[in-house]
Amino acid sequence: MSNTKIRNMEEFAAVSGISRPTVSKYFHNPQSVRATTRKRIEEALEHHDYRPNIYAINQNRRLTKNIGIVVPYLADPFFSEISRVIERRCIEAGYAPNLFNSHGEASQENDILDGLRSLKPAGVLLAPLGRLSDTSMIEKFCRDVPTVLFDSNLDGIGDAFVGSDNYSFVSQTVEYLSRTGEPPCFLEMRTPANPNANKRRRAYLQMMERLGLETQVIKIDGEGWAFEEIGRNGGFKLLDEKILKTDTVLCSNDRLAIGFLSACYDRGVRVGRDASCDLRVASHDDHPLSRFACPSLTTAAHDYASVSEHAVETLFQCIENGGNSGARPETLFPARLIIRDSA
Repeated sequence: MSNTKIRNMEEFAAVSGISRPTVSKYFHNPQSVRATTRKRIEEALEHHDYRPNIYAINQNRRLTKNIGIVVPYLADPFFSEISRVIERRCIEAGYAPNLFNSHGEASQENDILDGLRSLKPAGVLLAPLGRLSDTSMIEKFCRDVPTVLFDSNLDGIGDAFVGSDNYSFVSQTVEYLSRTGEPPCFLEMRTPANPNANKRRRAYLQMMERLGLETQVIKIDGEGWAFEEIGRNGGFKLLDEKILKTDTVLCSNDRLAIGFLSACYDRGVRVGRDASCDLRVASHDDHPLSRFACPSLTTAAHDYASVSEHAVETLFQCIENGGNSGARPETLFPARLIIRDSA
């Protein structure tokens, strides 16, 4: 291996004895040069330990290999998991994924989209904030860049939407809980951070009405993405003031449920399926840590693999077609009920 530091493509071409245009052509598409030339370039890469600046190369291409992935809150395990799968799929397809976190702020979401333009992305996978999003800004961006929305839908914006069927989540949990014990109340944040929470509340009301059961929607105070803390503080209030009309609590999402379980433990309230327990608790999402809660959390699980795979494949099709053909497909994947010890 050479000890000479190669700073750019021109220097690499000079020391390897291969013309600059041929080297550039190889980096754009290795199959575009002859096999013998490709072998010489790859041997020179190993000898000089040179790696090109992919971002600089991409800026000079009409269609780059950059893929933008934008999520509202990367610390949320759902977005961490789905981003991991999306990144891996993009890399396997030869693209360069760039992951961005809007931290629950509309201004940050706008700044990310502005910054993405400078990367000249081939396409973007966007999980928008929802009600906090600047929809006019996102709509303008989507007109210029092939974009597939996932998780949170903005009607009519982007080339396609891929997500989970929230009615499928809630209908399964309500049916199961009502069949095996007292019908559930529904616990949610007063000001939900994610618009899917509204869909889940509506699904709860519809399913309870369909079963002819009395509803109880309980809204707890708190804004932002600190769901566990909000669930814990709300749980203290519910337990101390004896607000619950039932011994079965259905939480809007697993992170709220984990906070609520913490409050139950602190107050000495036993949660589980045994006759000796005081409450049953269930939820939605299958948070990666929900199986390790105490007790382990009964939940309706996202089909993480199908949502992420389909979102990526849909974006690849949009890139190849230069956008959609006029139709804006929306694809929803059903949930899967996972019964554990909490209910």
